[in-house]
Amino acid sequence: MEPIRAAFEDAWPEARTVNILDDSLAVDRAQSAELTETMFERFAILSRYAHESGADAILFTCSAFGPAIERAARQVPIPVLKPNEAMFEAAMACGQRIGMVTTFAPSVAPLQAEFDEAAASRQPRPRLTTLLVAEAMEALRDGDVTKHNRLVADKVGELDACDAVMLAQFSTSRAANDVRARVRIPVLTAPDAAVAKLRKLIGGAGR
Repeated sequence: MEPIRAAFEDAWPEARTVNILDDSLAVDRAQSAELTETMFERFAILSRYAHESGADAILFTCSAFGPAIERAARQVPIPVLKPNEAMFEAAMACGQRIGMVTTFAPSVAPLQAEFDEAAASRQPRPRLTTLLVAEAMEALRDGDVTKHNRLVADKVGELDACDAVMLAQFSTSRAANDVRARVRIPVLTAPDAAVAKLRKLIGGAGR
């Protein structure tokens, strides 16, 4: 919640944000080889609850649940954003060679699938190189933010020439400054890109 709170404070402080948290979802996803029907329904429940509570838009912040978010979005009449869709759009505007660093293994396949879907209509088609640094997530869970940031920044150094690099998890955005100190290409984070897109989508509707 901290990364998205900071992104709103920086780029759209007038918006009123409310956090709806189910912190068991990531744990359950890490223990499951695939999304279950129960997980799909849990996302639908969260979406309906947010809409019935008066939300003008919904932003989900865990990148391992793309298909569940897509289904949930069809059940409410307000914008629903997946965590990384705005960041993907911003990255593709930078060029065709995109790097991505992720720290949560179950998110890799859904993220690559979402990127491929978004890239399919573009010519020339953007190419994605994905690197996993799971030990960074472990460091963050242990409360060692400095180690997390260093590990992410070190991993970016393994990327071949890219036009932009994306930090996939919302939690990984903490490493943005460390990564920017290592590279001279745009470094994109999911929270910043998502807030920018939400502001365009609903503008003055945010309360």
